[in-house]
Amino acid sequence: MSTTVSQLDEIKTDAWSGGRSPFSVEYGKIMMWFFLISDAFTFSAFLIYYGAQRFSKITWPNPDVVFQSIPGIANEGFPLVFVGIMTFILIMSSVTMVLAVEAGHRNAKKEVIWWMIATIIGGLMFLGCQALEWTHLHHEGFWWGAIPTMEVIKELGADPVSTLQFANLFFTITGFHGFHVFTGVLINIIILIMTINNVFAKRGSYLMVEKVGLYWHFVDLVWVFVFTFFYLV
Repeated sequence: MSTTVSQLDEIKTDAWSGGRSPFSVEYGKIMMWFFLISDAFTFSAFLIYYGAQRFSKITWPNPDVVFQSIPGIANEGFPLVFVGIMTFILIMSSVTMVLAVEAGHRNAKKEVIWWMIATIIGGLMFLGCQALEWTHLHHEGFWWGAIPTMEVIKELGADPVSTLQFANLFFTITGFHGFHVFTGVLINIIILIMTINNVFAKRGSYLMVEKVGLYWHFVDLVWVFVFTFFYLV
């Protein structure tokens, strides 16, 4: 009887000890995947709703007209150039994150630090570009709940209702994504500080860098869909 009880206790301990069974994946990484999947459903709902509104309307703002400026340099004549720069910056930050994770696998602390710094800089640059874009669009009359002037509406080739819906959805979805980027930058800064303070070196593993990397890659992947829906379609 005592043997049976001890065996049951051992089974319970194994079940709740954060083991790797049955997928041979660390518990924290699995939880990150669960979070990212749930977050993907949220972004999918936003984008599906945008697509439903976009293709249910006879007219819709032309993205080549809406996004033809380079804030602070040119007001027109450069469609999608600025957002192309934003996209390039975010993709490159994903590359530097990959290099940080790879360095972590080799326990190369200095390389992890430098690649994390580069990733943080990329994230801050993207947020800065988004702030410039939002400021410019607000100056042009695009904002939550604000209907642009009739002159702007005619230039866009859309009706007032479609233009209003476009503005509301654009700022909501890109704002939600920007919040994720901002959160990712803060987390990356925390991970950088922990790396500098030898937290992961003492643990003997930089697995936390890989977990954060999963989140950062997810944010970059979502931007590809946001870019496609708003700026290309």
